[in-house]
Amino acid sequence: MTYAVDKSDEQWRAELSPEQYAVLREAGTERPWTGELLDESRAGLYTCAACGAELFQSGTKFDSHCGWPSFYESVRPEAVELIEDTSHGMVRTEVRCANCGSHLGHVFPDGFGTPTGDRYCMNSLSLQFTPDEA
Repeated sequence: MTYAVDKSDEQWRAELSPEQYAVLREAGTERPWTGELLDESRAGLYTCAACGAELFQSGTKFDSHCGWPSFYESVRPEAVELIEDTSHGMVRTEVRCANCGSHLGHVFPDGFGTPTGDRYCMNSLSLQFTPDEA
């Protein structure tokens, strides 16, 4: 896929922290219960930490008790790219930023009680939060 934001590996390494690079560009995962945005409850917008693209509204965030920030839908279906992930001996659906191709996390069809039934399980390191102005 061709992305609107296309940077070299060297550019990504220069712009992201080593931890962000490992998650966003190498599809790593932060340890559960450690992310800065896990308990964020203010109204606002979650964007891609790599390119700033809009990804999730705070109103779609819910506590799934999984250890990572969870949302039941993206801000727009075309904001994220869904890819089959067969790593680690299982089949999952990887979620990437559709604007730059950065790894965000995975989506699971186990968001019971949510309007969509989905649980977008995202890494805090993949997201930037901007609170709504008071």
